Amino acid sequence: MRKTINSIQNPLIKEIIQLQGKSRIRKKKGLFIVEGLREITLALKGDYTIKSILFCEEIISSEVVDELVGSSNENTEIIEVSKIVYQKIAHRKTTEGIVAIMNYKIQSLNDLILGNNPLILIAEAPEKPGNLGALLRTSDAANLDAVIIANPNTDLYNPNIIRSSVGCIFTNSIAMGSTTEIIEFLNQKNIKIYAAALSDQSQDYIEIDYKTPSAIVVGTEATGLSEDWLTHATKRIIIPMEGEIDSLNVSVSAAIVIFEAKRQRKTN
Repeated sequence: MRKTINSIQNPLIKEIIQLQGKSRIRKKKGLFIVEGLREITLALKGDYTIKSILFCEEIISSEVVDELVGSSNENTEIIEVSKIVYQKIAHRKTTEGIVAIMNYKIQSLNDLILGNNPLILIAEAPEKPGNLGALLRTSDAANLDAVIIANPNTDLYNPNIIRSSVGCIFTNSIAMGSTTEIIEFLNQKNIKIYAAALSDQSQDYIEIDYKTPSAIVVGTEATGLSEDWLTHATKRIIIPMEGEIDSLNVSVSAAIVIFEAKRQRKTN
């Protein structure tokens, strides 16, 4: 029988609020929150499993929810909530009436399945959820083989990352590790490292040949890449600036280099 919740004091509602706000709770329980029909659909497509779905019939019909869950997720708990309860757990101002509690996926380098000629994006210590979300959107648009996050400063399942990535967190092949681990992984796979850096040794990004296995590495806007990446880079690359400022937003920079690499590969 389908459950209903009409009180914001319900323990599950309190748990959802904790999962939304606290990385420590998400990691401890191995759960995170996804809001929105598109995002939940993409998570299912990415083989994430749903523990519970909560929906508000005033906003979204139960038929849509049943179709979304489908027969492959028989163990999913489906709960109807009142509009007041839903507004309490909704993270976004514009809402679709549906929230899911999902199970974590362990993201390790060993889980990555790469083709013979991979093109990878690596982001070192991304600080802003919006930037990481934008990087994931770009990676999805370019259909990269993988996104690797080095020395992560933020929880991958932060609601702001899920929202800013518009669900692309679920469509990318993502792994995490330390800078040392990732450099060793790339060297073992014979993947060239192209480190975006403002330095005298940097070469115009358009002069680089990305047609062989390649990793494009970007750092934070505040401090750039760590010395380890600069030391182990096959080449340091730069996007020439013609105005007064010396750099672009990290997601914009990554997009420019990634699509140059894609252009070269298509031409090849």
